[in-house]
Amino acid sequence: MKGTERRRDMARRFSGSREPLKGAELASLFGVSRQVIVQDMALLRAQGLNVVATPGGYLLLPARGPECLVKTVVTRHNDYPSMEEELRIMVEEGATVLNVIVEHPLYGEIAGNLMISTPLEVALFMEKIRESAGEPLSSLTGGIHLHTLEVPDEEAWNRIRRRLREKNYLQEGK
Repeated sequence: MKGTERRRDMARRFSGSREPLKGAELASLFGVSRQVIVQDMALLRAQGLNVVATPGGYLLLPARGPECLVKTVVTRHNDYPSMEEELRIMVEEGATVLNVIVEHPLYGEIAGNLMISTPLEVALFMEKIRESAGEPLSSLTGGIHLHTLEVPDEEAWNRIRRRLREKNYLQEGK
């Protein structure tokens, strides 16, 4: 199968899936290396396919409806239980946590795509992070980080901010 055909097939698979597609599984399916899949993803993005790499695999971002709001929140926590609680607060109020961003003094902005929208996805993410040898991005910045959220409306945004403030996670005016 030629690269063009493979990428066309991958694009169709993304369109028909709400679940992330793992790079290693795509590599095995198409009989190519994982590095070829990484290159294919770059080419698909360059062609306009809105696919992101998440901890669970590659995912096609859904088109946002006009009623959805995209907001950024600055938070701080220093341990895994707090991280899990913070993420749960957001998804329980209807948000999709699109990413986590830190401002690194040397590298500037560093972002990681999360695409977490349910309590189950929070639990799976936390399981992965506990099992990995890596540290959360917020460990680079003393726990301070940003999340880009997709929220259904202003009321949900206000509830998220209120609950994060009550838990002392919200960093306002700092």
